[in-house]
Amino acid sequence: MCSSCRGADGADDRPRPGHFLAEAARAASDDTSIRIVEIECLGNCKRRLSAALLREGAWSYVFGDLAVENGADLVAGAKLFQTSENGLMPWRGRPECLKRGVVSRLPPATAIAPAATQKVSS
Repeated sequence: MCSSCRGADGADDRPRPGHFLAEAARAASDDTSIRIVEIECLGNCKRRLSAALLREGAWSYVFGDLAVENGADLVAGAKLFQTSENGLMPWRGRPECLKRGVVSRLPPATAIAPAATQKVSS
């Protein structure tokens, strides 16, 4: 979770809404295998409250346009993602805020590392 995300009013108050979103997710989680970590910035300021879901060997997701009340939705999305067999978060069953709030989906590092070392043909 982005702990530096500001609310819609742009106020510089601390703690910021991103921190409260993380707290809401912690309160909603009863699963010790889901880690909720606050980081300083996801660089997605135009889409306000943002969060990322990551899983080793799987795609990574960044979501924006979230609200403090979406903590439980993030946990539900994390559980869907955690049980995915192909490393992608299923669309079906995904909370609405995680459908309309997708900012990006990045392939696993293991998928792009070999491509990064290939020479580009001219």
